Order: sequence, then C-alpha cells, then structure tokens
Amino acid sequence: MSFWFTSDEHYGHKKVIEYSNRPFSSIEEMDETIINNHNSIVGKDDITIHAGDFTLWKNIKGIYEKYINRLNGKHIFIRGSHDYWLKGKDAHEIWEKNIYVAGNRYHIVVCHYAMRVWPRSHYNSFQLYGHSHGRLSPEGKQHDVGVDHNNFFPVSDIQIIEIMKKRPDNFNLIKRRKNDKNSI
Repeated sequence: MSFWFTSDEHYGHKKVIEYSNRPFSSIEEMDETIINNHNSIVGKDDITIHAGDFTLWKNIKGIYEKYINRLNGKHIFIRGSHDYWLKGKDAHEIWEKNIYVAGNRYHIVVCHYAMRVWPRSHYNSFQLYGHSHGRLSPEGKQHDVGVDHNNFFPVSDIQIIEIMKKRPDNFNLIKRRKNDKNSI
C-alpha cells in the first residue's frame, strides 16, 4: 500500500482549462486524462489524499458514478475552495499522518492551502498543498501536489520524500538530537 497525493483536479470544470492554461480541448479530454493518469499508477489498495477542489459538482451520486468509482484505490478528501459537494460531509480541513518508508518515519501535513507554518514544521515535517495551480513557490519542506504542477498525475509518498530531500529545511527547524533518524 502506498499513499498518493493530488489536488485541484477540477473534474467537470470547463473554465479551469482556460484559467490554468491546461492543454485540453474539452472537459471530457481533461477528465479522462486525469482519471487515466491516476489509474496508471495508483493501485487498488493504495490511498489517495485529494487536497481539495476535486469538482465543482454538487450531485454526490453523480460525482461517485462519474469520477470516484472510476478511480483506483481508497480516497480521503480535504475540503477545497470549490468542494460544494462536501458541504455537511465529514471531510478534512487538514490531514496529518506519520508515514513509514524504508524504516524511516515522515510526518506529512496536507491542506488545500499552503501554510507558512504547520504542525511539526519545527521538526521538518512536510506540508503538501494545492490551490495555487503551480504558481506558488514552496517554503522549506513544502510541495504543491496539484495536478497542474505534476503533469496531471498524483504524487507518491516515495516521490514526496525524494522531492523533500532536495528542499531546504523549514525556517523554524529546531536542532535535532544526535540520533534522530526520522527527519530529513
């Protein structure tokens, strides 16, 4: 099982093609490309964290039929600025989790919006965000997981770790203990 992260799919949203200068000629082409890209790398037992703006649609049954049921894996949804379908639903504003990869622990914080500081940022935790459609530079251990910034694919936990190895420390990092192997 792997974790995957994505944001700002904007399924069924025609105007996002223009607003974000997406290389699609229609909603159908955009939706099918994002679904096919997702399914080409996400397994049935994997978990995808959708960091907001999944769709503008309000018809929950239609959203499941047209999109969610067609996507591989299990799904966790974080409320974005256009997720009207999540109104009144048990959706996350922020999702936090320790993940373990190759025996190392990494704390990941996911929110639709980029934050200046976030839970455990002073220990170099990672913050994954969307909303900016690839137009906002990260600070420290941050990464924009929006589809516009990641070639319309989700990003894996392993990819996130590799990205963060190249990123500078968070500005508020406190000194590590000598034997702390659980931070980058």
